[in-house]
Amino acid sequence: MKKTYSIVIATIIIILLWYLSSISLNKAFLPTPFEAGQSFLTVVTSGELTQHFFISSYRVGIGIICALFFAIPTGLLMGWNKKIDLLLSPLLYVLYPIPKVVFLPIILVLFGLGDVPKIMLIAFVLYFQLVVVIRDAAKGIPYAQKQVIQSLNATKLQTLCHLTLPYCLPSVMTSLRASLGTALAILFIAETFASFSGLGYYILNRMDSRDYLAMYAGVIGLALLGGGLYALINIVENTICRWYKLMADSSSN
Repeated sequence: MKKTYSIVIATIIIILLWYLSSISLNKAFLPTPFEAGQSFLTVVTSGELTQHFFISSYRVGIGIICALFFAIPTGLLMGWNKKIDLLLSPLLYVLYPIPKVVFLPIILVLFGLGDVPKIMLIAFVLYFQLVVVIRDAAKGIPYAQKQVIQSLNATKLQTLCHLTLPYCLPSVMTSLRASLGTALAILFIAETFASFSGLGYYILNRMDSRDYLAMYAGVIGLALLGGGLYALINIVENTICRWYKLMADSSSN
């Protein structure tokens, strides 16, 4: 309840600041939040925005799943095996600081203008952020916990399922939540570059046509997409990392 109350208060403050800015500037490019909200309801009920919203949701959702699919085994292998870590760490060190969006033209040339290059770019960006977190989490498993599971004669698969993965999952979810803004930013850039669908395309197209109310409706749609994904990650985290939440609550008490 306290968290919900804080979110409601923060939302009211943002809307109030938006309203005061709109009234102060009195410009067409910054309508009031109420006008933007009415425009959002209009384009949603007419179906104009709905298709773009679902296309963007599909792209970012598949991109996140692909990033997790490749980052989890890579990070675990690097955390388990020092030789693999020594082999791959220099590659991560070189590639991590490079802004991955510069590879968008190359990906577009190779895979065309469909969903594939946009999904690949999102997965590519998130992969490097996730794999570093997973590697460090796998390396940071306390030695006492390793001794306990070894004393039970656990196999490597049992160690993976009952120690390594559960220990790494909270870090993975935190990293995924922190990377969500980056994923949506990459989605927006990819959809404004040689694209004809998605929220990024819709927002840029309405801006070019000076339809600012529809443009802000697209911005609201993108914000709702981000908020929905953030809430979904929290739900998944509370489900698969319940033991971690209980441990955190007991330690705080």
